[in-house]
Amino acid sequence: MKLNSTQIDKTVYLLDATAIPVEHPMMAQLKPLFGDHTYFLDGKGLNIVEPIEADQNDGRRGVVVNLADWTDEKADSLLPHAPQPTELVVDLEHDSRR
Repeated sequence: MKLNSTQIDKTVYLLDATAIPVEHPMMAQLKPLFGDHTYFLDGKGLNIVEPIEADQNDGRRGVVVNLADWTDEKADSLLPHAPQPTELVVDLEHDSRR
């Protein structure tokens, strides 16, 4: 899923990650492989956020899903694998008054 700037900030903070900018050359490879998402790189690898089933939260929360792991400690390249939902959940609520 594509996230807005508030949702990106929340996810970056939760994951201690970096959001990959839309104009980054890597996006040309990621979109065909995984779809149109906001992508994040953290110490483990490549991640996205997917909404949790609407019947569970009305679409206000999303689970972080890992798509690829770093191949070594240098974090030079990624090894894709089947999507693996993590235990991390992002509050996607737009209301900043909370």
